Amino acid sequence: MFKSEDVGAMTVLAYLVYLAISVPLTIWVARTLSHNGRVFLVDVFDGNDDFADAVNRLLVVGFYLVNLGFVTLFLRSRDTVADARGAIEQLSMKLGTVLVVLGVLHLLNVWIFNAIRRRSQQVEMTTPPVPPNNVIAQGPPQDGPFQPVPGMPFTGSRPPMPSGY
Repeated sequence: MFKSEDVGAMTVLAYLVYLAISVPLTIWVARTLSHNGRVFLVDVFDGNDDFADAVNRLLVVGFYLVNLGFVTLFLRSRDTVADARGAIEQLSMKLGTVLVVLGVLHLLNVWIFNAIRRRSQQVEMTTPPVPPNNVIAQGPPQDGPFQPVPGMPFTGSRPPMPSGY
């Protein structure tokens, strides 16, 4: 049917098309995540723009290393490509796998940073929004539970009961 040179050329062509699609796709996804994720990181790191930008750059470098490394490792194939149909099938499997890995890594990053964000919001919720404006002083025991402390305004929930009741 096909000569071995034709099969080898088709396999090399499939590799080149795979690289021509997956490398720019990885770069586009990294840039999109970096650009749109900055707002999220600034919120996670409580408005610290410099820290958020530094973490964003580190995430992009890690994203490139992991994904381009995966694309390169996944380039190799045991099957030879004999025709256009085989090339399309091989490309779809390889690109589909790369896209699934990109998506899983993205969701993992979002999950981790959302956990960090939730923890920082829980800390904010335990801090009162304003300091207390009055302190109830402790004095000697009174006749009733709602007796005002001399010199301090009464802050109880009910007015004091008159004696004799």
